[in-house]
Amino acid sequence: MVAAEQPVALKLDSEIVTIHTRHPFIIARGGRSEYQVLLVRLTDGDGLVGWGEAYPSSYYGESIPGVQDAFRAAAGALPADPMNLEGAERRFLEVAPRSAAARAALSIALHDLFGKRLGQPLWRLWGLDAGKTPRSSFTIGIDTPEKMRAKVLEAADYDILKIKLGTDHDEDLLRTIRDATDKPIRVDANAAWTRERALAMLPVLKEFGVDLLEQPLVPDDLDGLRAVRRASPGIPIVVDESCLVATDIPKVAGAVDGINIKLAKCGSLREALRMIATARAHGMLVMVGCMIETSVAITAAAHFTPLVDVADLDGAALTVDDPFTGARIDRGAIVLPTEPGLGVVRR
Repeated sequence: MVAAEQPVALKLDSEIVTIHTRHPFIIARGGRSEYQVLLVRLTDGDGLVGWGEAYPSSYYGESIPGVQDAFRAAAGALPADPMNLEGAERRFLEVAPRSAAARAALSIALHDLFGKRLGQPLWRLWGLDAGKTPRSSFTIGIDTPEKMRAKVLEAADYDILKIKLGTDHDEDLLRTIRDATDKPIRVDANAAWTRERALAMLPVLKEFGVDLLEQPLVPDDLDGLRAVRRASPGIPIVVDESCLVATDIPKVAGAVDGINIKLAKCGSLREALRMIATARAHGMLVMVGCMIETSVAITAAAHFTPLVDVADLDGAALTVDDPFTGARIDRGAIVLPTEPGLGVVRR
C-alpha cells in the first residue's frame, strides 16, 4: 500500500513592480509608458517557488489595492494539496470573485509549482507540441507618422504587425504603416468605432491588406458585430472585450469569427483552456493576447499557444525593464522554455 503524500504548506507573498515601455503605448482609450503589475510568489514546504503575475486593468474595474485585497483573501484559502489545481481555482473564485487579475496570478503561480514538482514544463504536461506555436505579432500603438515609421523599423524581427486604430485619422495611420512595410497587418480598434464607421473602414482595411480585425465595436453591440462580419470582405472579426470567459462564447458565436483570450481577464490558465475548447466546439478562431506585462504572465500564456491560431504576446517585448526571462520571441517565433513549470527566471 502506497502512503498518501503529506500536505505541503504554501506561503503567499506579493510585490508591486513598475515596468516601462520603450515608447508611450497609446490605444483608442489613451496610453502611457509606465505600468504597475503585481508579482505573487507561492512557496511550498520544500522551498520551491511558483511565480504569478496580476495586471489590474481599470477597464475591467481592477486596481492595485483590489488585487492586494484579493491576495489577502486568497492567503487564507491556499490549497492543502497544491497539485489540486481545479479545486484551488474554484476556491480562489469563491474568495476573490471580483479580481480576475489576482486569480490569474494565483493560477499561474500554482501551475508553475505544479510543473516544478513534477519536473516538466507546462506545455509538456499538457501534452502539447512546442513546435506548433503560431508566430506572434508586434503591436504598434497610435503615434505620429514619424514615430510609427520608426516603430516599424524597430519591429524588423517580427513578420506580423498589429496596429492600434480608433482615431479620426485611421486611414492615414494605415497608409503610414503600409508605405513603410509589406508585412501582414492586423488591426485592433479597441471598441472605438461606431457600426457605421466600422462598415466604412472595411474596404479601407481590405485595400491596405489587413488580415484580421479585432474588437471594432463596443463589447455589447452583438448585432453590430454581426453586421460587420456579414459585410467583411474576408477579414476575420475577433472579439476581445466582448468575451471574458468561456460562458461568454456561445453569445458571440455566429456574430464574430473568433475570440481573444487574455489571462488577466479570464482569471486562470484552466479557464483559458476551457475557452479554447468551447471556441473550438463552436468552430471559432482562437487568439491569445496580453497586456503590458512581464515575462511571467507572457510565458504562462505562451505555454498554451500550440492550441491557438493567432498570437499577440509582445507585452514584455514592448518594455525596457522586464525583470524576468522566460518564453522568447525569436524573429516572431514563440520559443517555449524547457525548464520545469513556467521556466521563468528573475534577472
